Parts: sequence; C-alpha cells; structure tokens
Amino acid sequence: MTSTHEKGGGSFHGIKLLLCENPLPPIDEAIAAATTALPKSNYYTEPYSGPLRQLIAQRLGVPERLIHINAGSELILRQIFQRLGQQVHLLTPTYVLFPEIAQAYTETRLQPEADFAFDLGQLVIPAGTTLAVIVNPNNPNGGTFDMTLLPTLLLRYPDTWFLVDEAFIGMAGQSVADWVPRFSNLIVTRTLSKAHSLAGFRVGYAVLPAALADDLNHNNDAYPLARASQAAAIATLMHEDKIVERASELRGWAAALAKELERLGVRSFPSETYFFLADFAPHDASMIAEGLKAHGILIKPLNDPRFGPGYMRVTTALPEDNARFIVVLRELLEALP
Repeated sequence: MTSTHEKGGGSFHGIKLLLCENPLPPIDEAIAAATTALPKSNYYTEPYSGPLRQLIAQRLGVPERLIHINAGSELILRQIFQRLGQQVHLLTPTYVLFPEIAQAYTETRLQPEADFAFDLGQLVIPAGTTLAVIVNPNNPNGGTFDMTLLPTLLLRYPDTWFLVDEAFIGMAGQSVADWVPRFSNLIVTRTLSKAHSLAGFRVGYAVLPAALADDLNHNNDAYPLARASQAAAIATLMHEDKIVERASELRGWAAALAKELERLGVRSFPSETYFFLADFAPHDASMIAEGLKAHGILIKPLNDPRFGPGYMRVTTALPEDNARFIVVLRELLEALP
C-alpha cells in the first residue's frame, strides 16, 4: 500500500524530508513521563485510556463520551471508512490513505494555479455521497481552509457524514473539534504524531457523535495504548505552550527552506505547516529523489500524474540538515541536462 510510504523511512538513518515525521524529538516532559511509566508496563492502562480521554475532553470542551482513542489515527480512519466509506468525496491532492480505503470516491481537484486554495462555500457534494473528507491543514500542500463555511455544508447535506482530519492542526488552522456536539454528521480526527512529535508512540483520537463514538469504543481494544504512550501523550498535552512555540520555529525553518529552493529555480507553494509542495519542472522529481537518497537524503515525490512529474513534497529537517540538502540538491540540478 502506498500509505506505508507516509510513515517515514523506517530504518533509514540519513536526513529525512518526509511528510509525517516532525524533525524535533518529543518534549522533555514527554520523555520523562514515558520513562517513569516503563517500569509499570507489566500493567494495562486504565480502560479506554480514561485519564487521557478526560484530559482531551476537558481541553476541547466536549463530553468525554465523544472521545475515541486508538494506537494512531490511521486505525481510527480505517474504522470510520469501514463504516461510512461506501461513497467518499475527497478534496485532492489529499492524504494517500483515503483513496486506498474508500470503497468508491469522487473528487474536487485543488488547482496549482490557485496555490491549492479552495473556497469551501463552492464545494458541491455529489448525490449519494456517504462521507466527505476535509483535511485541514491539507496534506500534502500544507494550506488551510476557512472553516467558518463548514456549518452551511453540514446543514446543506444532512445525509452525508463530514470527516475533518486535523492531523496537522497543531501547526495551523481553525479547529472544529468542539463543534461535534452541535452537528450530528460531523467527525473530527487528530493525531499526536505531527506537531506533538509523538509518531513513534502511536497516539490518535477522534471526536464523534455519541452513537458512533460508542460503536468505535465498544468494538475496539479497551487498552489500545502502551503505558509509556499514554504517559507521553498526557505530558505533552499538559505543555501545549511548548508545542505552540515549536510549531512557530518549524514554520520558520520550512519557509527558509522554500526560499532556498526558489533560489535554485524550484517553485514552492504556500504552506502554513512544516511541509510544502515544490515543482522541480522541467526535471523529474522521482529521479531527483533517487539521487538524493544516494547521498543519504530521503524524500518523496508526489507521484500524481495529473500535476506532472516535477512535484515533490518537502518537509523541513533541522536547519543544518536543510543546508546539507540544498548543497546536494544544487549539485544534482547542475548535473542534469
């Protein structure tokens, strides 16, 4: 499955410029909490990760019953698509998992001529759509949508479920998680893998209408998280101010990297996250990616033929690694015809 390529480089030990992985490690408090929890790993957590559910519900201002926690948001997304994904509508390009797990889907294409921006007020949901998906900030380009228009869509299409994937909401964008109690057809999914730097701990959660939340909780392992994962998640959420500071730093690194690419003649598209889309045309992004990998740099082309072969998704690494990337890339581009 192509979604496995979203998860980083596995045992790759070079510079990673892939989308899903934050280059910053977990905050010190998360590492300390996980370390403290490890000696108690012979015991299960509380059922349904009760303390974490309570904290999330409190922070979002929603009833605890509406929270579902699992080992990574991908599992939750698969659960939702199994139940509601008979006919899906996507805003594309989007997270590669969604076309894979939808039983059938239609698309509204985001256009590079508009820098992949889109007015949700213009969104038309085809008849028979069971699930419409909005990724905010969007993956893979990093732009955000004006979510003030969402209530109109929810009311206009009452027979369609709307999934708002907020995987990168810690970087930018207006969250709608606290709207779930008001709308019977709204679902919000989140992960602590991105802005919160907990990808290896595998912590995801969803906010869902009560009946759907009950269904997911009652048909899932009641102990989905390891003790260390739950402890790290709680500690991280208790220090959200640090995550906000780090998000600003990451955006700055990404913006600086985009400027360096522009100096090399590579077009970059606007982003509010730590990743962005770049067009290396007239060069083939796959060939460039292969050349970079040979120099210990891992990156992923977009591989969407509708945009041409030059598109690459670029994630900021640490500044010193970004500098190395630019040096190697310049040499590769100079060697190309």
